Amino acid sequence: MAINTDMVGQTFGPFVRDYAFRDLELFALGCGAGIDGKNGLEYLNEHDERDPKLKVLPMFGAMLIVDSEVTRTIDYGYNYAGSLHWGFDIRFHRPIVKMSDRLETKVKLEGLYDRGEGRGLLAQHIGDTYDSEGNLLFTNESWDCLIYDGGWGGPKPPKDIVDMPDRPADVETTETIPENQALIYRLSGDYHPQHIDWEYAAANGEPRPILHAISYAGVVMRHAIDAFVPGEPERITRFKTRITSPVHPGSTLTTRLWKVADGELRFALVDADVDETDTKPHLNWGIIEYK
Repeated sequence: MAINTDMVGQTFGPFVRDYAFRDLELFALGCGAGIDGKNGLEYLNEHDERDPKLKVLPMFGAMLIVDSEVTRTIDYGYNYAGSLHWGFDIRFHRPIVKMSDRLETKVKLEGLYDRGEGRGLLAQHIGDTYDSEGNLLFTNESWDCLIYDGGWGGPKPPKDIVDMPDRPADVETTETIPENQALIYRLSGDYHPQHIDWEYAAANGEPRPILHAISYAGVVMRHAIDAFVPGEPERITRFKTRITSPVHPGSTLTTRLWKVADGELRFALVDADVDETDTKPHLNWGIIEYK
């Protein structure tokens, strides 16, 4: 199927998502909150189900542009089997404070770029999410890499350079990803078979189903909140990252965090059990901003 470049510039949606406090808790569980039954309970303990009160993990906003409904609707002729999340840059304009609401996300296909034969196509989407009162909550610039669709003759992708500190991290946090974390996270709306089907994963060169990138980005966000704005996730205003290698459930990972200015961090997510000079990050060139 040919790449349909006529779709570039079109806006799709609104994609509607109703949520209640249970959906916020399920998402947090899918990002590893409460992994030891104790830490991260601010995202999981509603205290009174009749009048729930939770802290909301801001990464919830990033999920809304990459769920299955969005990715299947904006079909410009790519091979779904080769669809991988490449990176994203989400800006949080307002925190989620309501324990139930209806959200609407409008997504513009901003660009399609050709990395070359065997290297894939990059797709750029920009999504704005609004609450039921019309308030803009998040703007998410999200990139997908379609690994089987390169070489179609499109424009080259723009460069995106983030300066990283050349010194040891200020904070390192290590965590083992549970074997079933992808099975939990997918219930938030990303049902791609690469996250649950072992035969499907093998056919695409993976030893087992891979974890959703938003899930392990949520792990990093939890670590950053705990280290720099403990108990105040609503202070996060930006989270940007490149997804540079897949994560397999059961892996032990280390978040490396550098404070580079007031309210600004850099980060990378790496394997914990390999030499620092040899490891390839899973998330790299990361920026977190907070107020």
